[in-house]
Amino acid sequence: MPSNIWVLAETWRGQVTETTLELLALGREVAGQCGGKLEAVLLDDKSLAASLGAADNVLCAGNIAPTPEAVAAALSQLVKERQPQAVLVPWTNLSMDAGALAAAQLNVPFVNGCKDLKADGATLVAQCVVYGGKLEAAVAAPVAGTLFGVLPGSRSADAARSGNVPAVTDVAVTLPALKVKFTKYLEPEAGDVDITQQSVLVAVGRGIQTQDNMELANDLAGALGGAVCGSRPVIDQGWLPLSRQVGKSGMSVKPKLYIMLGISGAPEHVEGIKGAQVVVAVNTDAAAPVFNVSHYGINADLFEVVPALTDAVKAKKG
Repeated sequence: MPSNIWVLAETWRGQVTETTLELLALGREVAGQCGGKLEAVLLDDKSLAASLGAADNVLCAGNIAPTPEAVAAALSQLVKERQPQAVLVPWTNLSMDAGALAAAQLNVPFVNGCKDLKADGATLVAQCVVYGGKLEAAVAAPVAGTLFGVLPGSRSADAARSGNVPAVTDVAVTLPALKVKFTKYLEPEAGDVDITQQSVLVAVGRGIQTQDNMELANDLAGALGGAVCGSRPVIDQGWLPLSRQVGKSGMSVKPKLYIMLGISGAPEHVEGIKGAQVVVAVNTDAAAPVFNVSHYGINADLFEVVPALTDAVKAKKG
């Protein structure tokens, strides 16, 4: 029975993503449980294989266009030829469509929303988040070669950072005539910050009430040396650009400090902050779900708390 575990190496603008490293850390555990090898599938520049040292081997298929159609065609072809036990695909905006399409081409299940994966004898069992995080389900993979869409944050990326140099195997794929052609990346608005790279974020939700009150969050973020972001209702109002949205339909962030102002804690938002080291919530509703996911909670009016907190930070800095 095949026992090798594969990870689709997701790349973005010439770099391997953090989510790929997280999946390699998870894949290493599963491969050990299955008694097989961990292999990464790289569909980008071969030089990136050096950053995939957590894998035993890297299958390099050359530079494949970063479109779901092209990636799925290459991945499904390799799976048919080499028959791994399972393929771990990042469940991100970049890769989820390719994973689903490849599974359809292979006629195998695509188990998505996975936050964990373990071997139970000869069967792989995924712990999956469903209905936006309201429920969890244990899903057993019925066949070998099943694809798993793994959520960001399943493991620490640091666990897959290694000075090891993996073996590299060049593989050839033949792509069909593609209906979609990759042309170029569209740059975000000039001058905006990348919230995925910020160590401190101040997030605002419906509780901020009006656009004029956004200045409170800006002052606190400025005092802390961070940036302001928001939940979907704030972005929908046009108070912040789309690039500042955190959550399932926005960005996943990993700051050292994440302060939530007037955010209820809906699963769609919480999904984007699982990598935050410390979460502080301010909300007038003592029963708000946000207090179940925060490390520190303040059950009070943000319009009283935030100015006092900003003044305290400024005083501490002298």
